[in-house]
Amino acid sequence: MNTKKEIIRILEQNSEYVSGEKISEFLHITRTAVWKNINALRNSGYSIESVTNRGYKLIARPDKITPEEIALGLKTKLLAKRIDCYDRIDSTNEEAKRKALAGAPDGSLFVAEEQTGGKGRLGRSWTSPAGQGLWFTVLLRSSLLPSQAANITLLAGLAVCRAIQRNTGCAAMIKWPNDIVIESKKVCGILTEMAAEMDRIEYMAVGIGVNVNNENFPEELSVKATSLRLESGSFIRRVPLLQEILFELETVLKDFPLHTESLLREYKSRCVSLNRRVGFIRENRKMVGVAEDISPSGELIVRCDDGTKFPISSGEVTVQGIYGE
Repeated sequence: MNTKKEIIRILEQNSEYVSGEKISEFLHITRTAVWKNINALRNSGYSIESVTNRGYKLIARPDKITPEEIALGLKTKLLAKRIDCYDRIDSTNEEAKRKALAGAPDGSLFVAEEQTGGKGRLGRSWTSPAGQGLWFTVLLRSSLLPSQAANITLLAGLAVCRAIQRNTGCAAMIKWPNDIVIESKKVCGILTEMAAEMDRIEYMAVGIGVNVNNENFPEELSVKATSLRLESGSFIRRVPLLQEILFELETVLKDFPLHTESLLREYKSRCVSLNRRVGFIRENRKMVGVAEDISPSGELIVRCDDGTKFPISSGEVTVQGIYGE
């Protein structure tokens, strides 16, 4: 039993004061243990009022990412049954890979308040300031073949897009393969890394970075980056958004084998890359065309001006009207 989580649950379910005696009886612990756990919660940022002969009352919860906060109200059945939280770490993807090699189970979640070496696609760095965003990685031990790994990347993008729209009302869309954009600016990036053999995936680390409450960005990023706070005009609590992303990710992963076509259709309907002019590199040549479709294996299908079609499975693709292009 996670005692602090259970105490939070009890206090949340009661709008009035709850006596230490009632909490101790319900959890089968001593009143001294109740008092110690209450103090530990206060030290973690919870505002808990205590009144003699009345008990304890939860006044406010911190916007702090802790295992107790994540687990409270989490709707998943597989994802985030193991939760590792860090105040500061090099990269949640790197930590997930380290823990994968040590035997961490399928669905393990690694979350950080700050990353000092956050990573993006194509070797880029990802700015991850403390307390402002969601920087996390989900470890998957998938039964998919390595050739199907690209689908996980698309599904993660779809899950984040759904969750942002439901949680904030922002009109989030997807820039192929897995950037989440609002209007023409990036609000989320996804990096999927894996260890695999020819016929099986040992594990996948699905890293997700969401700009949640950032109010400004470095000058070089301000043209192409935004946050949910800037777009919605409101402060966004991070844990409920994280819980929603995890729920949607578990949902699309579960649905994918039976509903592949409908999920691909939904992805296409949310993809801003389609029906726009795009640029890409082919054999060291800059090429342009119109993004016409996405294949069942996740490739972007581009028709060049001479009528030639190219399937693109990786690399940088610029999209007219997005990120100032």
